[in-house]
Amino acid sequence: MKNGGLMTLLCCVFMVLALLSEECQAACYFAPSPGPTRAPGISTAVPPAQYGVTPGSLHPQECGGRCAARCSATAYRKPCMFFCQKCCAACLCVPAGTYGNKESCPCYNNWKTKRGGPKCP
Repeated sequence: MKNGGLMTLLCCVFMVLALLSEECQAACYFAPSPGPTRAPGISTAVPPAQYGVTPGSLHPQECGGRCAARCSATAYRKPCMFFCQKCCAACLCVPAGTYGNKESCPCYNNWKTKRGGPKCP
């Protein structure tokens, strides 16, 4: 019984060493490819005052926080959050404030319901 436990321990140690070897690291780890290159002198940075307000300036994971701020003053928080996040996912921007200011995000402003009313809060 003692030999069986020792063999199991040795097998486990061998497996750990094999996983940590350089050959496994090269095959197991994903190295991201470099992103697209930009022409020199062209800046894609969004000024801080317009970050999240101009079309395409948000990342999808940032929509929740922006929509929570946008829907903070409404009594209909759940539908507001649903449609705000839907609009943010499509437009990647949320207008500043809790109401209005939709002119800063044309996609958000121009998305209409079947009846012609505003889709985005």
